[in-house]
Amino acid sequence: MGNSLSNPTTIGPGLGDIPESCVACVFMYLTPPEICNLARLNQAFRGAASSDYVWESKLPSNYQSLLDLIPQSHQTLRKKDVFALLSKPIPFDGGNKEVWLDRVTGGVCMSISARAMTITLIDDHRYWEWITDEESRWEEVAFLVQVWWFEVSGAVKFQLPPGAYTLLFRLHLGKFTRRLGRLGRRVCNFDKTHGWDVKPVKFEFSISDGQQASSESYLDDSESYDMNYKRGCWIEHEVGEFIVSNSELVTDIKFSMKQIDCTHSKGGLCFDSVFIVPSYLRKRRKEISS
Repeated sequence: MGNSLSNPTTIGPGLGDIPESCVACVFMYLTPPEICNLARLNQAFRGAASSDYVWESKLPSNYQSLLDLIPQSHQTLRKKDVFALLSKPIPFDGGNKEVWLDRVTGGVCMSISARAMTITLIDDHRYWEWITDEESRWEEVAFLVQVWWFEVSGAVKFQLPPGAYTLLFRLHLGKFTRRLGRLGRRVCNFDKTHGWDVKPVKFEFSISDGQQASSESYLDDSESYDMNYKRGCWIEHEVGEFIVSNSELVTDIKFSMKQIDCTHSKGGLCFDSVFIVPSYLRKRRKEISS
Protein backbone atom coordinates (compact mmCIF):
# COMPACT_ATOMS: atom_id res chain seq x y z
CA MET A 1 0.00 0.00 0.00
CA GLY A 2 2.91 2.27 0.77
CA ASN A 3 4.16 1.69 -2.76
CA SER A 4 0.94 3.17 -4.11
CA LEU A 5 1.56 6.53 -2.48
CA SER A 6 2.82 9.10 -4.95
CA ASN A 7 6.23 10.65 -4.37
CA PRO A 8 6.45 14.33 -3.35
CA THR A 9 6.75 16.66 -6.31
CA THR A 10 10.35 17.70 -6.97
CA ILE A 11 10.80 21.44 -7.53
CA GLY A 12 13.02 22.13 -10.54
CA PRO A 13 15.54 24.92 -11.06
CA GLY A 14 14.26 28.50 -10.92
CA LEU A 15 15.46 31.95 -11.88
CA GLY A 16 17.51 32.09 -8.71
CA ASP A 17 19.63 29.17 -9.95
CA ILE A 18 20.83 30.94 -13.10
CA PRO A 19 24.51 31.91 -12.70
CA GLU A 20 25.16 35.63 -12.57
CA SER A 21 27.58 35.38 -15.50
CA CYS A 22 24.81 33.90 -17.68
CA VAL A 23 22.41 36.66 -16.68
CA ALA A 24 25.07 39.22 -17.59
CA CYS A 25 25.40 37.68 -21.07
CA VAL A 26 21.65 38.03 -21.59
CA PHE A 27 21.73 41.64 -20.34
CA MET A 28 24.18 42.49 -23.13
CA TYR A 29 21.22 42.27 -25.54
CA LEU A 30 18.78 44.33 -23.46
CA THR A 31 18.26 48.08 -23.11
CA PRO A 32 19.24 49.94 -19.90
CA PRO A 33 15.59 50.36 -18.77
CA GLU A 34 14.99 46.63 -19.27
CA ILE A 35 18.10 45.77 -17.27
CA CYS A 36 17.04 48.02 -14.39
CA ASN A 37 13.59 46.43 -14.29
CA LEU A 38 14.95 42.87 -14.23
CA ALA A 39 17.42 43.76 -11.47
CA ARG A 40 14.50 43.55 -9.02
CA LEU A 41 14.00 39.80 -9.51
CA ASN A 42 16.74 38.34 -7.30
CA GLN A 43 20.32 38.65 -6.14
CA ALA A 44 21.88 37.14 -9.28
CA PHE A 45 19.96 39.57 -11.51
CA ARG A 46 20.92 42.51 -9.25
CA GLY A 47 24.57 41.54 -9.41
CA ALA A 48 24.55 41.22 -13.20
CA ALA A 49 22.69 44.53 -13.51
CA SER A 50 25.58 46.26 -11.71
CA SER A 51 28.33 44.60 -13.73
CA ASP A 52 30.85 46.90 -15.40
CA TYR A 53 31.04 44.29 -18.17
CA VAL A 54 27.35 44.86 -18.99
CA TRP A 55 27.33 48.66 -18.78
CA GLU A 56 30.58 49.08 -20.70
CA SER A 57 28.68 47.71 -23.72
CA LYS A 58 25.97 50.37 -23.32
CA LEU A 59 28.40 53.28 -23.33
CA PRO A 60 29.57 54.91 -26.61
CA SER A 61 33.17 54.45 -27.66
CA ASN A 62 33.96 58.09 -26.85
CA TYR A 63 32.33 58.22 -23.41
CA GLN A 64 35.61 59.31 -21.80
CA SER A 65 35.55 62.55 -23.81
CA LEU A 66 32.03 63.18 -22.49
CA LEU A 67 33.23 62.62 -18.91
CA ASP A 68 35.99 65.17 -19.48
CA LEU A 69 33.27 67.84 -19.87
CA ILE A 70 32.12 67.23 -16.28
CA PRO A 71 34.15 69.13 -13.66
CA GLN A 72 33.61 66.79 -10.69
CA SER A 73 35.67 63.67 -10.13
CA HIS A 74 34.36 60.48 -11.71
CA GLN A 75 37.36 58.15 -11.43
CA THR A 76 35.74 55.81 -8.88
CA LEU A 77 32.32 55.51 -10.53
CA ARG A 78 30.97 52.15 -11.67
CA LYS A 79 30.07 51.96 -15.34
CA LYS A 80 26.37 51.88 -14.44
CA ASP A 81 26.79 55.19 -12.60
CA VAL A 82 28.77 56.61 -15.53
CA PHE A 83 25.86 55.80 -17.85
CA ALA A 84 23.39 57.47 -15.46
CA LEU A 85 25.62 60.55 -15.20
CA LEU A 86 26.01 60.90 -18.98
CA SER A 87 22.26 60.47 -19.52
CA LYS A 88 21.77 63.92 -18.01
CA PRO A 89 22.42 67.04 -20.15
CA ILE A 90 26.07 68.11 -20.02
CA PRO A 91 26.67 71.78 -20.94
CA PHE A 92 29.72 72.84 -22.95
CA ASP A 93 30.98 75.83 -25.00
CA GLY A 94 29.86 78.37 -22.43
CA GLY A 95 26.68 76.53 -21.47
CA ASN A 96 24.82 77.24 -24.73
CA LYS A 97 25.27 73.69 -26.02
CA GLU A 98 24.41 70.37 -24.39
CA VAL A 99 25.23 66.73 -25.02
CA TRP A 100 23.73 63.61 -23.41
CA LEU A 101 23.17 59.90 -23.91
CA ASP A 102 19.78 58.56 -24.92
CA ARG A 103 18.55 56.55 -21.91
CA VAL A 104 17.33 53.63 -24.04
CA THR A 105 20.03 53.22 -26.69
CA GLY A 106 23.06 55.06 -25.34
CA GLY A 107 23.24 57.14 -28.52
CA VAL A 108 24.93 60.54 -28.29
CA CYS A 109 22.49 63.45 -28.73
CA MET A 110 23.23 67.16 -28.90
CA SER A 111 21.35 70.46 -28.71
CA ILE A 112 22.70 73.88 -29.73
CA SER A 113 20.63 76.77 -28.38
CA ALA A 114 19.63 79.90 -30.30
CA ARG A 115 21.99 81.84 -27.99
CA ALA A 116 24.91 79.95 -29.54
CA MET A 117 23.99 81.08 -33.07
CA THR A 118 24.84 84.06 -35.19
CA ILE A 119 21.48 85.71 -36.01
CA THR A 120 21.27 88.68 -38.34
CA LEU A 121 19.98 91.81 -36.48
CA ILE A 122 19.52 89.86 -33.22
CA ASP A 123 20.61 92.86 -31.11
CA ASP A 124 17.96 95.19 -32.56
CA HIS A 125 14.72 94.80 -30.58
CA ARG A 126 12.73 96.11 -33.52
CA TYR A 127 13.44 92.82 -35.27
CA TRP A 128 14.11 90.14 -32.64
CA GLU A 129 13.18 89.43 -29.00
CA TRP A 130 14.39 86.90 -26.46
CA ILE A 131 11.41 85.22 -24.79
CA THR A 132 10.88 82.30 -22.38
CA ASP A 133 9.01 79.16 -23.40
CA GLU A 134 8.27 76.29 -21.03
CA GLU A 135 8.38 73.78 -23.88
CA SER A 136 12.04 74.55 -24.57
CA ARG A 137 14.97 72.86 -22.84
CA TRP A 138 16.66 76.30 -22.87
CA GLU A 139 15.86 79.36 -20.76
CA GLU A 140 15.14 81.51 -23.80
CA VAL A 141 14.17 81.19 -27.45
CA ALA A 142 14.57 83.80 -30.18
CA PHE A 143 11.34 85.36 -31.47
CA LEU A 144 11.42 87.10 -34.84
CA VAL A 145 9.20 90.18 -34.93
CA GLN A 146 9.84 91.13 -38.54
CA VAL A 147 12.76 91.25 -40.99
CA TRP A 148 13.38 91.33 -44.70
CA TRP A 149 16.71 89.46 -44.49
CA PHE A 150 16.43 86.26 -42.41
CA GLU A 151 19.66 84.37 -41.69
CA VAL A 152 20.81 82.17 -38.80
CA SER A 153 24.09 80.24 -38.69
CA GLY A 154 26.09 78.24 -36.19
CA ALA A 155 28.81 75.63 -35.71
CA VAL A 156 29.89 72.90 -33.34
CA LYS A 157 33.05 70.80 -33.00
CA PHE A 158 32.79 67.47 -31.22
CA GLN A 159 34.16 63.92 -31.10
CA LEU A 160 31.12 61.88 -32.06
CA PRO A 161 31.13 58.06 -31.98
CA PRO A 162 30.85 56.32 -35.37
CA GLY A 163 27.39 56.20 -36.90
CA ALA A 164 24.79 58.08 -38.92
CA TYR A 165 23.43 61.36 -37.53
CA THR A 166 20.56 63.66 -38.50
CA LEU A 167 20.58 67.45 -38.05
CA LEU A 168 17.33 69.33 -37.37
CA PHE A 169 16.17 72.92 -36.70
CA ARG A 170 13.40 73.30 -34.08
CA LEU A 171 10.97 76.11 -34.90
CA HIS A 172 7.37 77.16 -34.46
CA LEU A 173 5.16 79.83 -35.94
CA GLY A 174 3.43 82.21 -33.54
CA LYS A 175 4.23 83.42 -30.04
CA PHE A 176 3.00 81.57 -26.97
CA THR A 177 1.52 83.53 -24.07
CA ARG A 178 -0.32 82.49 -20.92
CA ARG A 179 -3.73 83.84 -20.12
CA LEU A 180 -4.22 85.65 -16.81
CA GLY A 181 -4.91 83.58 -13.73
CA ARG A 182 -3.13 80.83 -11.86
CA LEU A 183 -4.53 78.17 -14.15
CA GLY A 184 -4.38 80.23 -17.33
CA ARG A 185 -3.78 78.07 -20.37
CA ARG A 186 -1.21 78.69 -23.05
CA VAL A 187 -2.42 80.36 -26.22
CA CYS A 188 -0.56 81.14 -29.40
CA ASN A 189 -0.70 84.56 -30.99
CA PHE A 190 -0.24 84.78 -34.77
CA ASP A 191 -0.60 88.57 -35.17
CA LYS A 192 2.99 88.95 -36.39
CA THR A 193 3.16 85.69 -38.35
CA HIS A 194 3.50 86.41 -42.06
CA GLY A 195 5.68 85.88 -45.11
CA TRP A 196 6.60 82.21 -44.63
CA ASP A 197 4.27 80.98 -47.38
CA VAL A 198 5.78 83.22 -50.07
CA LYS A 199 9.24 81.63 -50.46
CA PRO A 200 10.79 78.56 -48.79
CA VAL A 201 13.45 78.70 -46.08
CA LYS A 202 16.70 77.00 -47.00
CA PHE A 203 18.38 74.76 -44.41
CA GLU A 204 21.89 73.44 -44.92
CA PHE A 205 24.97 72.03 -43.22
CA SER A 206 28.52 71.06 -44.14
CA ILE A 207 30.99 68.74 -42.41
CA SER A 208 34.77 69.14 -42.19
CA ASP A 209 35.29 65.94 -44.24
CA GLY A 210 33.31 67.34 -47.20
CA GLN A 211 29.83 65.97 -46.49
CA GLN A 212 26.99 68.40 -46.96
CA ALA A 213 23.21 68.49 -47.21
CA SER A 214 20.43 71.00 -47.73
CA SER A 215 16.65 71.13 -47.77
CA GLU A 216 13.94 73.73 -48.38
CA SER A 217 10.59 74.15 -46.66
CA TYR A 218 7.65 76.55 -46.68
CA LEU A 219 7.14 77.20 -42.98
CA ASP A 220 3.51 78.30 -43.40
CA ASP A 221 0.50 77.23 -45.44
CA SER A 222 -1.54 80.17 -46.70
CA GLU A 223 -4.32 77.94 -48.06
CA SER A 224 -5.35 76.45 -44.70
CA TYR A 225 -4.82 78.95 -41.88
CA ASP A 226 -7.80 77.56 -39.97
CA MET A 227 -6.55 73.96 -40.05
CA ASN A 228 -2.82 74.61 -40.34
CA TYR A 229 -0.65 71.94 -38.68
CA LYS A 230 2.40 74.17 -39.21
CA ARG A 231 1.15 76.83 -36.76
CA GLY A 232 1.29 76.87 -32.97
CA CYS A 233 3.48 73.81 -32.37
CA TRP A 234 7.17 73.04 -32.38
CA ILE A 235 8.29 71.41 -35.62
CA GLU A 236 11.68 69.79 -36.23
CA HIS A 237 12.81 70.61 -39.77
CA GLU A 238 15.15 67.91 -40.97
CA VAL A 239 18.17 69.10 -42.95
CA GLY A 240 19.87 65.82 -43.76
CA GLU A 241 22.13 63.01 -42.61
CA PHE A 242 25.89 62.69 -42.21
CA ILE A 243 28.19 59.78 -41.34
CA VAL A 244 30.92 59.69 -38.69
CA SER A 245 33.44 56.91 -39.29
CA ASN A 246 36.28 57.79 -36.88
CA SER A 247 35.59 58.78 -33.27
CA GLU A 248 39.21 59.81 -32.77
CA LEU A 249 38.72 62.81 -35.06
CA VAL A 250 36.82 65.97 -34.14
CA THR A 251 33.78 66.46 -36.38
CA ASP A 252 33.37 70.14 -37.36
CA ILE A 253 29.77 70.91 -38.33
CA LYS A 254 28.55 74.22 -39.78
CA PHE A 255 24.81 74.80 -40.27
CA SER A 256 22.44 77.58 -41.29
CA MET A 257 18.90 78.52 -42.28
CA LYS A 258 18.03 81.54 -44.38
CA GLN A 259 15.42 83.27 -46.47
CA ILE A 260 17.13 86.29 -47.97
CA ASP A 261 14.66 87.20 -50.71
CA CYS A 262 14.11 90.87 -49.84
CA THR A 263 10.95 91.24 -51.94
CA HIS A 264 8.81 90.63 -48.84
CA SER A 265 9.05 90.78 -45.05
CA LYS A 266 8.53 87.85 -42.68
CA GLY A 267 7.92 87.56 -38.95
CA GLY A 268 6.18 85.81 -36.09
CA LEU A 269 8.63 82.89 -35.82
CA CYS A 270 10.19 81.27 -32.71
CA PHE A 271 13.60 79.64 -33.06
CA ASP A 272 14.62 77.27 -30.28
CA SER A 273 17.67 75.23 -31.21
CA VAL A 274 19.45 72.81 -33.52
CA PHE A 275 19.45 69.11 -32.68
CA ILE A 276 21.96 66.47 -33.77
CA VAL A 277 20.74 62.94 -33.02
CA PRO A 278 21.52 59.40 -34.18
CA SER A 279 19.49 58.75 -37.33
CA TYR A 280 17.91 55.58 -35.94
CA LEU A 281 16.45 57.64 -33.08
CA ARG A 282 15.02 60.15 -35.52
CA LYS A 283 13.43 57.36 -37.58
CA ARG A 284 11.97 55.75 -34.47
CA ARG A 285 10.38 59.02 -33.35
CA LYS A 286 8.86 59.55 -36.79
CA GLU A 287 7.41 56.02 -36.74
CA ILE A 288 5.88 56.59 -33.29
CA SER A 289 4.32 59.93 -34.25
CA SER A 290 2.94 58.69 -37.60
